[in-house]
Order: sequence, then structure tokens, then C-alpha cells
Amino acid sequence: MYIKKVLVVDLYSNSNSKYMSLSKFESMLKTNNVYFFDAAEFENIIQHYLSIGKHSLAKKAIQLGLEQHPNSISLKLFKVEVFIFEDKYESAVDLISQIEAVAPNNDEVFIQKATILSKHRKHEEAIEILKKSLNFVEEPVDVWAMIGMEYLYLDDYENAQLNFAKCIDVDYEDYSSLYNIVYCFEMQEDYEASIRFLNKYIDRNPYSEVAWHQLGKQYFELEKFEDALKAFEYAVLVDETFIGGYLEKAKTLEKLELFEEAIENYIITLQLDDPTAYAYIRIGECYEKIEAPGTAIEYYKKAVYEDPLLDRAWLLLTDIYCEAENYHKAIYYVNKALQIDDSNSLYWRKYAEVNIELNFYEEAVRAFKTCINLGDIEIEIYIALADVLLFLGDFKDAMDILLRAKKTYREFAEIEYRLFGLFMINNDQKHALLHLEKGLNIDFEHHKIINELFPVVSSNEDIQKIILNYQTIN
Repeated sequence: MYIKKVLVVDLYSNSNSKYMSLSKFESMLKTNNVYFFDAAEFENIIQHYLSIGKHSLAKKAIQLGLEQHPNSISLKLFKVEVFIFEDKYESAVDLISQIEAVAPNNDEVFIQKATILSKHRKHEEAIEILKKSLNFVEEPVDVWAMIGMEYLYLDDYENAQLNFAKCIDVDYEDYSSLYNIVYCFEMQEDYEASIRFLNKYIDRNPYSEVAWHQLGKQYFELEKFEDALKAFEYAVLVDETFIGGYLEKAKTLEKLELFEEAIENYIITLQLDDPTAYAYIRIGECYEKIEAPGTAIEYYKKAVYEDPLLDRAWLLLTDIYCEAENYHKAIYYVNKALQIDDSNSLYWRKYAEVNIELNFYEEAVRAFKTCINLGDIEIEIYIALADVLLFLGDFKDAMDILLRAKKTYREFAEIEYRLFGLFMINNDQKHALLHLEKGLNIDFEHHKIINELFPVVSSNEDIQKIILNYQTIN
């Protein structure tokens, strides 16, 4: 029978004891040897594995740690943390109760109890527990932050701000709390108050690129683009590698119609980090604004090369070729967009428009019908589909579409005049005249479409008299 050897390892004699502990622990798992670690070493090992997401190894370390140190409160608390992570709340509560019986004033007990309450959406109870823990914790910053988050869950932005503000008073570079305070202002749409807060913060911490960046975003929301630009310029002045600052600066320059400067700033972001399809698209749009479509196309193509699944880039290429009346290339690119997302009615609209330009009317009909089936029931879709069907001579289908549209758009002259023409074609003058009368009452000027769509009907003398009499009376 093989007997496991228990070895006592003095790991604290070396400055790299943490890494030696990890190495010894992993070595132990590969052998039949069992090494001894003190409780603090196990805590470091467990914390390491939890921080890098290796929960199975953390659980193994907790198990072995408690075998060697069965009374360690810290190791038991790690076990509670793992239970919570695995949604094993009953097991977590049972173990917390055992720990609380031995160490009722342990601050971590309060925190784990609050965490479980929060997971069950009992945020008010979690807040009360966390407030109690403040009597026992040495450094309350983490607890204030947790209380702030619980108030956020309750949409109580005022109390959330108060707690995050306490965190900043202790550590002025606590950017997580800073972001949360600004978020509270944004949720209340109180951008002016956010600006006042950030200006006070910057007075005390003028070299915070994060604060300047957030200040710029508040001005941007208020459409104070000149002020926003100044704030973003300070952000990138403080940190010349701050990609977010350059992106927001570029977007602001676009709003100020300074497109060439915007392009320069987008290009800086490409130089600072791996290129993104987003930046390429924005550069392409800027080149379109300064009427350089050829260069815009180059950047749109770079965008689809960077991210072939970015359907928006394919659609932008479609639009730019449509403007150039190069419909054969346009149909190629809109097909690319549809291959990525065939449930987007906007792409089907564009597909229909391009097919009409190419005289592929049956395809246009299919596209417009797909839009309607996808829930896109804008009046433009119904009218365009009816007109294509009318052009193809599918009068019955055109009438069916218009009658379907009429259920939603009861007072729409363009529908009435088209139904008038179709009923006249079907020799149903009684219903035709009812639609003509309704159309004239809704919008007289629009009756001109009768001549465009139904010239034979429009030339009918009786119809001309009806329209003339209506104009005279009204």
C-alpha cells in the first residue's frame, strides 16, 4: 500500500513566495505527494485562481486548505464565495451561518450575506446589511461602492451618488466611482449638474484624462460642441495615447463639420491600436461629406475586410454606388448585407430600390413583400409595392395590397386615388367614385397622381368634370 508523504515547505524564505506556492501547489496536484501550506498561502493561491477565472483549481485549493486548516474563517469565506458564484445559495447561507456563529462581527460575513440578498433582488435588505458592516470594516471604501451599486439597482440615483462620492473623497483616482456618479446624472438627464460636478473634480484633479473625457461627453449631449471639443483636447493632451479621447474628439469635429480634422483624429486611433471597422466607417463617411467618394469607398472596403460581418459597411457601399448610379455594384453589396442579416427590412428596402433601377420588378415585389412580412408596414412600402404591381399589370394584387394598407392608413389620399384608378380599370365605377371623393376630401392637390398612374382613366371626361366641380365648390 502506497503511503502519501506530507512535506512541510518553507516558502516564505523567498521573495517570490507567491509564485513558489503556486508552482508547488500545481506540482502537488500532479503527484501523490501532499505538501503543507499555511492558511495565508492557501488564501493567496485561491485568490490567484479566482482572479484569473480558474474556479476548478480554486475549489481544489479550498478543499485541501480546509483539510489542513479546518477552522480557518478566511478559507470558509472563499468557499462561500464559490457557492455564490455557482448559484448554490442555500449552501452559501448554511456555511455563512456556521461562520457567523463563530465570528459574528467578521466584515466579510456581512458582505457575503449582502451579496446573496442582492442576487435575490432584495436590495433594500442588502443595503441594511452593508450599512451594519461599516461598524466593523477597517477600510469602508469597498462597502460604500457596494451600497452605491445596490441603490443603482433601485434606480435611487441620489443615494447612489452620495455613496460613490464617499469613495472618491478617499481615492480621487477611483474612476469606477467617477463613472458611476456621471452615469447617475445621465440617467436623470441632468447634464448641467454633471458638468458642474466634473468641473469641481477637475479643479482638484486637473490631470485626469478620464474626467476631461466625461466632461466632453456631457457637453456633447447638450450639443455644446465647441465646449466638448475643448474638453476632449485636454483629455488627449493629458494622455496622448487615450484612444477614447481621440474618438470622441473626432465625432465632435464631425458635428462641427470639420471633416478633415475629424479624419486626422480617427487615423490617430488606428495608429495607437489595432484598426477597427468602426473607425474605417467613420473615416469613409467623412470623405463622403467632403465629396471624395472614391476615398470613401476605399475605407468602406477596409471596414468590410476588417469585419466581414458588419452589415452596415456593406449598406454604405450600396448607397455610395447607388448615388453613382452604378446599380450592378450596388446590388452586389446589398446582397452581401442580406447574407449577413436577412431579417433587416432596411436592407430589403434597399434591395427593392436597386432592383427597380435595374428593371428587375419581380425581385422588387419579393423584397417589398418581405419587408411587410418582417413587420415593416410603413406607408412607403405599401405604396411602392402597389405601384410596381400596377406597372406589371397585377391589378388584383395591387388592389389587395392597397386595401390591406387602408386598414392601417384610413385617411391617406395616395391610397384612395390608387384604389379609384384600380376600381375604374375593373369597371366598378360605383366603388371607384367613392374612393375618388374621399381622396379629394383628404388632399385635393394629390389628385395629379391619377394622370401619372392611370392616364386613360384621367382622360375620361366625366371624371374630369367631377374633379373640376369639386375644385370650383371648394
